[in-house]
Amino acid sequence: MQPPRERSEVRPRAGWMVMGKRGRPSALDVCRVLAVFLSLFPSVSLQCKILKCNSEFWASTSNSGPEEEFCTALRAYNSCVRRTARTCRGDLAYHSAQHGIEDLMSQHNCSKEGPTSQPRARTPLPPPSPPLLPDSQERSDGPEVCQYERSLSRNTAPPNYTHCGFFGDPHLRTFGDDFQTCKVEGAWPLIHNKYLSVQVTNTPVVPGSLATATSKLTIIFKNFQECVDQKMYHAETDELPAAFADGSKNGGDRHGANTLRVVEKVPGQHVEIQARYIGTTIVVRQVGRYLTFAVRMPEEVVNSVEEGDNQDLYLCLHGCPANQRIDFRNFKARAAEAQIAGRTRSGTAAHGFTYQSAKVKCRERLPVEDLYFQSCVFDLLSSGDINFTMAAYYAFEDVKMLHSNSNRHHIFEKDAFMNNAAQRGKDFLSLLFLNVLAVLLWIECCTVHL
Repeated sequence: MQPPRERSEVRPRAGWMVMGKRGRPSALDVCRVLAVFLSLFPSVSLQCKILKCNSEFWASTSNSGPEEEFCTALRAYNSCVRRTARTCRGDLAYHSAQHGIEDLMSQHNCSKEGPTSQPRARTPLPPPSPPLLPDSQERSDGPEVCQYERSLSRNTAPPNYTHCGFFGDPHLRTFGDDFQTCKVEGAWPLIHNKYLSVQVTNTPVVPGSLATATSKLTIIFKNFQECVDQKMYHAETDELPAAFADGSKNGGDRHGANTLRVVEKVPGQHVEIQARYIGTTIVVRQVGRYLTFAVRMPEEVVNSVEEGDNQDLYLCLHGCPANQRIDFRNFKARAAEAQIAGRTRSGTAAHGFTYQSAKVKCRERLPVEDLYFQSCVFDLLSSGDINFTMAAYYAFEDVKMLHSNSNRHHIFEKDAFMNNAAQRGKDFLSLLFLNVLAVLLWIECCTVHL
């Protein structure tokens, strides 16, 4: 894989195209398009055991051993991953494991056919003398290719850094500075490009409510030249590790390993992952019972999508699907109406906050009534969880640290309204096009039967 050099631009697609012979599309063409459309609504199985396969493999290869032993463990790992295929089909870690196994098989010249054994943890060997320090901060940061800005040619313009954030119930700020409130229950990809993938899992906050928040987060950093090995970071409620899933805190044993590091800022509450080889910084926090995510990433890395990959569900790039969004303005109007009606009855909302009392509480931390303030109000009204006040506060603090344009730190309601209006126009055209496809399919079927 070559280092990111030339900037590429990937534009969001507003609709669908059918490729084929001229004339009306065949039933097969239309069915293919409809199948792709239906794939936009992922289902998540709670029975996926891919992380168990990963941990067993890491345990069995934690110390160096004969190549044959490594290949045996790798084949066992492959068998374990294949057994999860039915339940893990939509899981990011599952697909990453598949690609990782293929790479390792090739690197170590392992045959896919051969003995397998269930991975087992081996008794750790005593440290060699002098001791190896794979995570030593004293090691060189490696060659220029492992330092993003230094790897760019002198004639290249300075990189344009962008920001994406995901927090609360949940609220998404995309790389394009669109601000959306979404439902997105279950597992959804935030980022998916040539260098890393990020997936969040959102669970209901209150039974019977549309309110969800992030309870799991998986980040996979892919192999990159002589800089870093593939690494996975996994966090969930009450488990915010200060290391990758294999126990290391950097990118492995390669010369540029320290250009990927996990840094614990506040134990159990705040972790920062620095990936200097791709100019990227990630901040993960636990606030209350839920996780928040924020990233600073060069624009060319943001747009370095794999050819042939379906990027429509890359939330940080394209936003949440239209059917998963919650209209801020309608919610705000309903909340105000409920408050007026409540004055003649109990005067309090179902979760302990009125619209006015939620505004007062949020103003303690967020004095500017931008969309971070509004998201705080939304979360208090929809859940009653006071911790969401701090989630919005820290999300804005991360913006101030990670966003390169100080004039764009605040986003206001009118900005979101204009963006949503434009998106609704695109969604209408897409819906119209799908209706036309459905009619064509009906005509084709009738013609076949006749």
